[in-house]
Amino acid sequence: MTSLDSLDWVVLSLYFVILLGIAWWVIRQKNTNTEDYFLAGRNVGWFVVGASIFASNIGSEHVVGLAGNGAGDKMPLLIYELHSWIVLMLGWLFLPFYARSKVFTMPEFLERRFDARSRWVLSVVSIIAYVLTKVSVTIFAGGIVVSTLLGIPFWVGAISTVVLTGIYTILGGMKAVVYTETVQAIVLIIGAATLTFMGLDAVGGWSSLKETVTPEYMNMWRPNSDPDFPWLPLVFTSSVVGVWYWCTDQVIVQRVLTAKNLKEARRGTIFGAAMKIMPIFLFLIPGIVALALKMRGEISFDSPDQAFPVLMTHLLPSGLRGLVAAGLMAALMSSLASVFNSCSTLFTLDIYKRLYPEKPEKALVNIGKIATGVVVILGILWIPVISVLSDGLYEYLQKVQAYLAPPIAAVFLMGIFWKRMNANGAIAALVAGMVLGMSKLMAETFITSMNPGSFIHRFAEFNWLAFGALFFFTCVLIALVVSLLSSPPDEEQIKGLTFGAISDEQKAENKASYGIGDIIATLAIVGIIAWIMITFS
Repeated sequence: MTSLDSLDWVVLSLYFVILLGIAWWVIRQKNTNTEDYFLAGRNVGWFVVGASIFASNIGSEHVVGLAGNGAGDKMPLLIYELHSWIVLMLGWLFLPFYARSKVFTMPEFLERRFDARSRWVLSVVSIIAYVLTKVSVTIFAGGIVVSTLLGIPFWVGAISTVVLTGIYTILGGMKAVVYTETVQAIVLIIGAATLTFMGLDAVGGWSSLKETVTPEYMNMWRPNSDPDFPWLPLVFTSSVVGVWYWCTDQVIVQRVLTAKNLKEARRGTIFGAAMKIMPIFLFLIPGIVALALKMRGEISFDSPDQAFPVLMTHLLPSGLRGLVAAGLMAALMSSLASVFNSCSTLFTLDIYKRLYPEKPEKALVNIGKIATGVVVILGILWIPVISVLSDGLYEYLQKVQAYLAPPIAAVFLMGIFWKRMNANGAIAALVAGMVLGMSKLMAETFITSMNPGSFIHRFAEFNWLAFGALFFFTCVLIALVVSLLSSPPDEEQIKGLTFGAISDEQKAENKASYGIGDIIATLAIVGIIAWIMITFS
């Protein structure tokens, strides 16, 4: 494998100089209050919103893990990258309710819609979810990338990148995050697209690639009898996780809340949905190319998760290697920066401020900075567990999300679409869901110490996709029954926060926020998704 040479290091260094220059420019514009620090003053345009959505989603876990799926016979997981239609749901269905509520966080929205109990539970669950998924997985993937590229120990590369990202996130807040993410998204797209084209050329084109790995390998749809990826549970559970991630999760929704108005925010989600299609071509296909070249004996790697960096150093010439390396570092840093800021937002505004409401704005900003550091440490401590739960990074990520997402997705969906949903139903579904989901996660973590054939062992072994679907229906049933057995919500409290409680003025305001161009772009994106599903079948 070819290592980086002098020209590569020049390109990589230039990238960091530009990135830190942008961060320094933003840092000099003082964050005087929480709206500046956590939501960039709510004054961001659609392009930056969309680019920020893309960059915060596409982290090194996608670069490493999605390419690993392509190289490791896990094509069904491609469906998680076809969630552009759910990003569109955020802009068309959920966003108007969030915008009207003028909230900073998703737990705050639940308090407006239900009560303070729901806000507490969601805040705690969200921070746990970030530690178990976003922070630990991103650091783990970053360690693989940096150690493979630079030939340095895993922990040295991972932690040094974390420290660099943490510095500009802590000092600059959300404004530093969204503007640096825009640059990072551009660098990542250019670098990965270059590798995709060169990879397809090296393998002899798309037809030759399919012939090498066999057409059956490219099929993302497997029968329901498949022990790993039955298609029906896959479609359902991936959609539930998608609704949680794209429509209710703080990291993504916080980007939309930075927009200057509803029109800019919705167009940002449409732009973000269009960009979300690209990872299939930027990361998955290079993974398949790496597998084909490995089958031909031209390259070698020990783990599928090493496919992308190995392919990159094998194919790309001097200078381009440095550009793609910059793209990989961009992916790592952008996703880390996103989750750092969102974690600090959740802890500061939904937990600390409620315990100490008299604290001034400047003190809250400082607490947010401290919270960022604590979350990073917790994420690092969880990394050793990742290898226990799955032999693939991307599968681990989706598996853990399937154990955390269903109760949150159920509560938000029912809260927005069912007027009769009340606070008791919400808290019952959230608490029961948290207990059940964490039980499944812990059972899988300690499965090796269980007696085969026992109930707890069978529970741990139960297919994670089937579990996610049943888990969601269980949470919906709990919320439904408890809501119907208790008093309906107060009409004044839910006004504007759920379908069936929207005024004519609010409907008119929403209708005025989009045009025919927005509708055409939305339909075009849905059409492309359908084409990809047919192509990989």
